[in-house]
Amino acid sequence: MYGKAAICLSFVILFLISCSISVGTVDLRSYFFPLLQSPQVPRSLCASGPPLLVYMYDLPRKFHVGMMDRRSFEGPAPVTADNFPPWPSNSGIKKQHSVEYWLMASLLYGGNGDEDREAVRVSDPESAEAFFVPFFSSLSFNTHGHNMTDPETEVDRRLQRKENLFMLPDIILKSVSFLELTSIDYSGIDLSFQVELLEFLRKSKYYQRSGGRDHVIPMTHPNAFRFLRQELNASILIVVDFGRYPKTMSSLSKDVVAPYVHVVDSFTDDDALDPYESRTTLLFFRGNTVRKDQGKIRIKLAKILSGIDDVHYEKSVATPKNIIMSKETDLLVNTCYGEFSEITCAKFSNHAFYLYFFLWMLQCDKALLARSFGLFCSTEGMRSSKFCLHPAGDTPSSCRLFDAIVSHCVPVIVSDKIELPYEDEIDYSEFSIFFSMKEALEPGYLVNQLRQFPKDRWVEMWKQLKNISHHFEFQYPPKKEDGVNMLWRQVKRKLPRAQLAIHRSRRLKVPDWWQRRR
Repeated sequence: MYGKAAICLSFVILFLISCSISVGTVDLRSYFFPLLQSPQVPRSLCASGPPLLVYMYDLPRKFHVGMMDRRSFEGPAPVTADNFPPWPSNSGIKKQHSVEYWLMASLLYGGNGDEDREAVRVSDPESAEAFFVPFFSSLSFNTHGHNMTDPETEVDRRLQRKENLFMLPDIILKSVSFLELTSIDYSGIDLSFQVELLEFLRKSKYYQRSGGRDHVIPMTHPNAFRFLRQELNASILIVVDFGRYPKTMSSLSKDVVAPYVHVVDSFTDDDALDPYESRTTLLFFRGNTVRKDQGKIRIKLAKILSGIDDVHYEKSVATPKNIIMSKETDLLVNTCYGEFSEITCAKFSNHAFYLYFFLWMLQCDKALLARSFGLFCSTEGMRSSKFCLHPAGDTPSSCRLFDAIVSHCVPVIVSDKIELPYEDEIDYSEFSIFFSMKEALEPGYLVNQLRQFPKDRWVEMWKQLKNISHHFEFQYPPKKEDGVNMLWRQVKRKLPRAQLAIHRSRRLKVPDWWQRRR
């Protein structure tokens, strides 16, 4: 009796095993032949699915690439991948706000079929899931917003005067307060671009159809589209932080936080056997210490951190004067365009006359040289430091954070209201250290915490920085999970909420009560 039961049980077990093998739930090779197993493929941050279908408006060149080259300002030819200009190598710090350029470039790129892309351009707007507005609002502000002494914009200065307010279009008078119009400097060219773009969008049936909710508009400079941005608030805005946006505008729920484009070169050969010991500076900061709002903490930190041997806290602004005053002076410039040799020369700080004679001999642009010199010093400082300090500036974020990431210098973030890119996919605590502003201003606290930070934990953060730094690269052609593809993936995740708002707006017969509850 027991024998028959054992035989039956054996048949049942064999039957179950054979079924499991056939459906793939049991792999006997993993037990008996482990070397035959297929190697595990590293997973991407998130499965992205099919690419986002994006229609890009065909705006006149003056709204985008025309600002990069005055000769093509009003060019008749459409912008294509073949005639799209490269980002200028001498753009200086303007590069940090160039996300708008790289987004446009990614849509112009036709691809070669073997890359993973998060967004592709479609020629039929009816098939589009999102609409991209290629207005270089940040470059417009950087190019025109500060040029009030330029003879070409002198006439626009009258726009700020009380007697000329009635000459402004109604769209501006409804959006901008009298105080802003009379006390804030801005360029008429930048403003005219904004007005013209708004008029264009309001005539678009696709903008009208969604109220702009499925439109993607980059505004990465804190002052981009400053006076009329409220008119585009329904759209998906690409911003670097929310420091200069009122609470009624822009939010994490509908907008995308982008990184600044780093201006220092990426540290591609960071392969030291002992990276911790090879970086001799404990904490590095180089930048402007005179800032507004929460950025006032920089001056306070300067007093706390000054005089500490392995802490480098330097006030620096890209001017010729700061070349002379800089401590990083064992350097000789061998061209007018920022290419540095390793020849050691006398310290410029002690030989100002010889510096200017050197500049005169090379017929250099002093401002360009100053930017190049400052960039070199920042690059070398970050690469030789264990930690890089990122205090708040005029706004909660700055390019310095992303320069530190691509330099594999562990960021020390002191900014209570900062928002970070791709934070639904990336855990910044794995490679960054955060201090509240209150903690950072306690004398000795921040430095003591860094001195006690375990070496093995720092090495893990350094390795993680090397693993994730490609997410902050902007390049053409784009590459898998680089900065521009990460941003398009973020846009894709905002669209369901946009579609919900579009569908609700079509059936509501009364003002949206959810808006009234805010």
